[in-house]
Amino acid sequence: MVRGAVRAVLGGAGALLLLGCQAQASPGPAARADPLEVGCAPVAVFTSGEGGYHTFRIPALVRTAAPGSGRSVLIALAEGRRHSEADYGDVDVVERRSTDGGCTWSPLERVSDAGTDTVGNPTPIVDGRRGRVVLLTTRNAGTTAERQIMAGTAAPRDSRRVYVQSSADAGATWSRPREITDQVKLPGWRWYATGPGHGVALTKGPHEGRLVAGADHSVAPPAGSRDTGVEWRYCAGNSLLSDDGGVTWRIGYVDSAGDDRINVNETAVAQLPDGRLYFGARDQNGKAPGNQAHAWSSDGGASVEAPFSGSAGVTAPMVEASLLQTDDGRGTGPLLMAAPSDARDRVGMGVRVSRDGGATWSAARRLSSAPAAYSDLAQLDRDRVGLLYETGAHSPYESVVFTRLSLPVLGG
Repeated sequence: MVRGAVRAVLGGAGALLLLGCQAQASPGPAARADPLEVGCAPVAVFTSGEGGYHTFRIPALVRTAAPGSGRSVLIALAEGRRHSEADYGDVDVVERRSTDGGCTWSPLERVSDAGTDTVGNPTPIVDGRRGRVVLLTTRNAGTTAERQIMAGTAAPRDSRRVYVQSSADAGATWSRPREITDQVKLPGWRWYATGPGHGVALTKGPHEGRLVAGADHSVAPPAGSRDTGVEWRYCAGNSLLSDDGGVTWRIGYVDSAGDDRINVNETAVAQLPDGRLYFGARDQNGKAPGNQAHAWSSDGGASVEAPFSGSAGVTAPMVEASLLQTDDGRGTGPLLMAAPSDARDRVGMGVRVSRDGGATWSAARRLSSAPAAYSDLAQLDRDRVGLLYETGAHSPYESVVFTRLSLPVLGG
């Protein structure tokens, strides 16, 4: 069991109250239970300083079925950063698993470790048709920072490279990572990042069974430009597609870069009830209002119907936002988005609801006003969803917490 369950309690200062696994909150106005969070207490799945890691970041979450028994298994993944909070350095992809709906979690395990290199941006996809979980990750030399890669000064071996591996036993064991860079990254691209957060296996339409993940990349400035490539206008989005269960991959849509209105960055994906795909992306310092953008695809991610546009009504800082299309058994479940709910700062993790396929969004339902950053969502059953997110009392990067949320309370 992971020690140190975390109960998010909204008090006068919006702080997180840390409780032991069996402790009970004292009654009083600052400890009033929120009906949004249901079942067992929220749990710190990854806590900074544990397992020889300075910091855990970039969570990903999926629910799958154990082979044979069919028992539900939650797989929580994250980057384990050994020596600092930095995005580069000695970074591994790690996991913990739960067989009781997220109340307790297995010991920490490494899924991908490239020595002192950086391995991150875990993007798992549950392929129910083949009974596997497929995992995309991105790697670069541990001594190479994003700015060097965007400037084109990193050697190809040290730059961003893409890998895939899989598990046939609900995350208990994983195959060795296999490089697919040549399949999914064009020669002129510099930066590259899968996801982060889960991708999808299409369950309907002419491309049923296809695996789809969002990604982002950067391009070189045009010939004759004085730019170096580190400018955010050279950020762009793309998708990754596989029609054979992750054996081979190809590039789907490619977002254009350079106009600086919306600079597509980290990208999530959900399949809507009508079969279309909804892509939601972080807008990296674009000039359009807001910090989130979106686009739709009607051909299984091979193209987008129109270029990315601003997500109207979404108040969030510049940060990754996770998506989940829920299933209520009638094909009418809402689309959910999780992200911090402040326009500038990474605070106040909230969940938003859309009933029109992402065209419009409700106001965020806040879990607390504490620091918060990246997240991922998974459906647990018809009435509950699980949220795995970065949070802490003083910094969003103190822990990665799992909590169970009531879908009816959210508006599902």
